[in-house]
Amino acid sequence: MWKMWWDTYGGRATGVAAGLFFFFIYLLSGFWDMLFCALLVAVGYWIGKAKDDRSGPLVNWSRLTDWLTDRWPWSR
Repeated sequence: MWKMWWDTYGGRATGVAAGLFFFFIYLLSGFWDMLFCALLVAVGYWIGKAKDDRSGPLVNWSRLTDWLTDRWPWSR
């Protein structure tokens, strides 16, 4: 049962755990930092969900480098 759960939700759980880890680092820093920590948890969940869904890489590096070389031709 745990193996099936981990295969389905492992990335999300790892992402949320990483976000919570950073949350506890900033826990004593104040209200605005706690809002930032909530953002970290949400980003961790988003990255973990993308891993679970196997939707491919988060950043399409070839498209980004093509855009950069078109934007700044001197960087080729």
